[in-house]
Amino acid sequence: MAFDGRILSGVSVLAAVVEGGTFVKAAALIGVTDSGVSRAIGRLEARLGVRLFDRTTRSLSLTDEGRRFYEEVKPHLNAIEDAAVVASGTASAVRGRLKVDIDPFFLPLVLAGRLGAFCDRYPELKIEFVSKEQFGDLVSDGIDLAIRFGQPRFSTLVARKLIEAPILTVASPRYIERHGRPRDPTDLSAHRCLQFLDPHSGTPFDWAFVRGKETIEVATSGPLTFTDPKSMLEECIAGTGVTQVISWGVGELLADGVLIDLFPDWHGELFPLFAFHPSRKHPPAKVRAFVDFCVEVCREL
Repeated sequence: MAFDGRILSGVSVLAAVVEGGTFVKAAALIGVTDSGVSRAIGRLEARLGVRLFDRTTRSLSLTDEGRRFYEEVKPHLNAIEDAAVVASGTASAVRGRLKVDIDPFFLPLVLAGRLGAFCDRYPELKIEFVSKEQFGDLVSDGIDLAIRFGQPRFSTLVARKLIEAPILTVASPRYIERHGRPRDPTDLSAHRCLQFLDPHSGTPFDWAFVRGKETIEVATSGPLTFTDPKSMLEECIAGTGVTQVISWGVGELLADGVLIDLFPDWHGELFPLFAFHPSRKHPPAKVRAFVDFCVEVCREL
């Protein structure tokens, strides 16, 4: 197929539809009418000879062919954007829109309250955060970057381990006053423990304790299981039960005595934080900038 400049124009519209999720939102993003978006997608489909979207009155989603095509062209759009920045004489500039699928613990308990510094650093960049229990399809959801805890389970994505966080077992003074303080991890089987749901398995995370070369797994139970880490932490502070948390989110609470680290000698279990992006090409400047910022924040905690 000979190069046709209209394909490039259609690809830009395709990217706007994927990012916006609807033709209406895509039209607002690129400054054309809804019908203009629809016609551009129709022309691109005709030129390529494939249907790019499955459309119903209530939903719009990429077809398998559309997903494969978008996965191939998205890195080139990013490269064009970066090249335009370089050509403008501001090679280090980070601008445009960045859509981030972000871990529901990491955003409220680690990043929240610190993002102003990033906005000041890159005033021409707008970020949209999406926090979901389940890790979705980055391409279909128009996601540029995902920041998630846990080992990679998605072979089609590029994964970069950013940093590892210690896991702490904590309780409030009120809980300890009412129920006593467990002397070692095995005592937890007789305590009320607040569980956090693993979105991949659909069951609560196992509790493990590591000290040097020694590892203990403890069967825990309790009346409450959460998918929202902030609510789980609030219940722990209120004295409802013992819980396990990533150390980054509770430093001030420990320093102020609001929470107590029950087993300071058992901090050997580490939970990795990963960055995922759909392209195996070099990630765009805006992705690199946000990943670097996340690492910078974690190292300061």
